[in-house]
Amino acid sequence: MDNKKPNTLLDLAIHHLLSNESAAIHALEEIPRELFVPLLSAAFKGVHKNIVTAMVKVWPFTCLHIGTLSVQGPHRELLTTMVKCLQFTPVENSCSRNTKLRVLDLREDSDCKIICPTINTKSPACLFSCAHSEHAILKMGAQQSFASSEPEVQAHNQDTEIIVNVSLRSGNILREREYLALLLNKVEQSSGSLHLCCRDLEIEKLGAYNKNTLKRLDLKCLDNLSVFKGSLSEITHLLAQVVHLRRLCLSKVTCSSLNGKVFQNFVSHLRFMDHLNELNFDSFDLRDHLETVLRDLPTSLDFLHLTFCELSYNDFKFLADCPQANHLKLLNISYNPMCWEDCEPFYNLLHYVSGTLQHLEFNHCLLTDSVFSGLIPALSHCSQLRVLNFFSNPLSMSILMRLLEHLTPLMELKHVIYPIPVHCYGRWQIQDSLDREKLANVQAQLKRMLQEAGRNDMTWITYPG
Repeated sequence: MDNKKPNTLLDLAIHHLLSNESAAIHALEEIPRELFVPLLSAAFKGVHKNIVTAMVKVWPFTCLHIGTLSVQGPHRELLTTMVKCLQFTPVENSCSRNTKLRVLDLREDSDCKIICPTINTKSPACLFSCAHSEHAILKMGAQQSFASSEPEVQAHNQDTEIIVNVSLRSGNILREREYLALLLNKVEQSSGSLHLCCRDLEIEKLGAYNKNTLKRLDLKCLDNLSVFKGSLSEITHLLAQVVHLRRLCLSKVTCSSLNGKVFQNFVSHLRFMDHLNELNFDSFDLRDHLETVLRDLPTSLDFLHLTFCELSYNDFKFLADCPQANHLKLLNISYNPMCWEDCEPFYNLLHYVSGTLQHLEFNHCLLTDSVFSGLIPALSHCSQLRVLNFFSNPLSMSILMRLLEHLTPLMELKHVIYPIPVHCYGRWQIQDSLDREKLANVQAQLKRMLQEAGRNDMTWITYPG
């Protein structure tokens, strides 16, 4: 029996329209506005370029979000098309629908629908419109309503906003540069009525081209900033222009001295980041200076990544006591060797975050059995833990078995990545010396223990370090 859900009348109507492009475009003058959202969704997924173009020109709502629509391959060309056909001056044709579109959001976002609900019938607004730049339509339009129908207002360019994420990284940098050039040119063509709002900015390297491009972006709009490879002085120059950053990711940062003026200037800008929710440092040598970085940040941090940061015993000691780390949901301190026998700072840190921590990683920290055994009681009290990664630590099979016994009562914990026990290697972590038969026995034994504990919903996996 065929259980396939039958097509609704709406599905059939949309299919009919998409099968006849000219008819679909002509029908946009007559169809109810309620049909625009499902029709756009279908046209976008099917890459019906001309239909999407026509719909943007007569869009009957204040905002249009890509939202849950996937932007893969040919769909990227649709984004370019949508930007090109964006209009600033209403078309003077009484027989045509004029677009009411004021906010075009070109970001993929699983939590965002294609249109926002109408908040006020007289002054509809977009929940995602920019609120921080002086060029934002909420501020530019303070003297005129979104829905104003006064002739003198309609005769002029309407304030419009394009919301984007920009990634200038290798692999896609040429395509992104062309896309960004189109956006910036569109801004110039608008005579000041178009605000380009970049929410998420990724930069591979702060080179000459990127510096020139950044001068044309309004960094006050940024929610997320990621810089991969750059000097601390260049990064600090960017931070001086942001006002409400929620996520900061810095990787492979170069700084000549942590006691110099450049570092102090960097820290002084961190003090103004009252909205910061996630801090991600990778390959940024902060030895004995973690306190300087964290002490003035908000205590509402949820996500903290400190990988390859050369953290010292004193850094961990501070981390265990600082209020910025006491309510974390995610903590990643991988690739910071903890070669001391006293694990009290790490133990205390786990104790303080035991009620909130959901994701913990401490891969390749060189933790031995004697140190790790002291951490097991603290780990067993992390009641909200869902993911635990600690591969590439020189641990024995007996410690792994003991840990598994303590973690199986944690019902939220579903995914564990553990290190291959040292007895499986002739020489630890030398790939050619790995005994695959011993590893298979380890995997089988841990699987049996999970089954005996009634935790078939928990997965323990490993791979060579």
